[in-house]
Amino acid sequence: MKVVKLYLLLLTLTAMIGLCASPALSIDAAPANISTHAKASALIDVESGRLLYSSHGDEPMRIASLTKIMTAIVAIEHGRLTDMVKVSKRAVGKEGSSIYLKLGEKMSLSNLLYGLMLRSGNDAATAIAEHVGGSEEGFVYLMNEKAAQIGLANSHFMNPHGLDQEGHYSTANDLAKLTAYALKNEVFAEIVRTKVKSAPNPHEKWDYRWRNKNKMLSMYDGADGVKTGYTKKALRCLVSSATRNGQRLAAVTINDSDDWADHKKLLDWGYQHFPLHTIARKGEEIAGYPYIVGQSFRYPMRSDEEGGIHKKLVLIDPVSTAYRLGERGKLEIFVNDQRVGAVPVYDQGDVRLQQPDRSERSKQTLADFRRSAEEHTVAGRFKNSIQALFH
Repeated sequence: MKVVKLYLLLLTLTAMIGLCASPALSIDAAPANISTHAKASALIDVESGRLLYSSHGDEPMRIASLTKIMTAIVAIEHGRLTDMVKVSKRAVGKEGSSIYLKLGEKMSLSNLLYGLMLRSGNDAATAIAEHVGGSEEGFVYLMNEKAAQIGLANSHFMNPHGLDQEGHYSTANDLAKLTAYALKNEVFAEIVRTKVKSAPNPHEKWDYRWRNKNKMLSMYDGADGVKTGYTKKALRCLVSSATRNGQRLAAVTINDSDDWADHKKLLDWGYQHFPLHTIARKGEEIAGYPYIVGQSFRYPMRSDEEGGIHKKLVLIDPVSTAYRLGERGKLEIFVNDQRVGAVPVYDQGDVRLQQPDRSERSKQTLADFRRSAEEHTVAGRFKNSIQALFH
């Protein structure tokens, strides 16, 4: 009987921390003092996934080469970056923007991804799709599977490059969500912030040299991505990202005649009105309980929302697997009665509190990617020769 009473107590026990106030959060409550020239636009805080601004954000539209954001993240997650990809006739013959691959040429998947994202190579997109997906059609299946997985409710992909095709579309809000997801992958983030990239050229003595089409990288302080796009039907499309004071924002515009200026304005507006606030800190104690917060939590908020923060400790079933593995519950976080996230809580002294937020596996993956992307370039061969002299 005592065990049953303890079980019921633990299931129902909650600790209220902080204050409740105000109506529920929504982007409608944001300052309405901004507009763009775009047919559709959105702004998102990458870490939290909070949409800070949206105009016609759920309207399906043609998205041109913004498609390649999905192509890149699917290839990174499903492919082996060190693989050598053989270029097919179908890839070489793809119309539109190109990195001018030749039939039968072999290039590492890592370098093809640079050609895809910096120069928007449709030939690179096709070669990547055929290699990773077994066929272009097989890869498109993976793209739509990923869209469903991350909750892109108004997107559908028909190809990996973004050339106009019926049934191929997305929205500003979906592209913002996709970009926030992709930027959390360190390989993707490394590629899209690169201004200039060299890659081995098997046909000449000099390397390929690709300069990023994304002018935001040079025009905006802290800019670190992401992708340009254009077709005659989609017109000018752009996704940009920037990081300031530890906060990364991503802006999306579709069919925008003045996109560079609009993106600077969107990003400035986001940093001004929605700075990140640390609501929970890893390692802090929970008052009245022998538990420790297991993960930090930050959230972008306007100044008038700060008084609406409250937290609720929800303990888990002591006979559950998670409990036996050391977790004691979740600290749920609310802003103006809207749940915006949760972090795990552990016993004091739990070994997980000593673990770094970035895993060793993640560090190694990024190191392997950098190495595979540099191998066999002129600069890489020179670097290897110098290193050899000192060993």
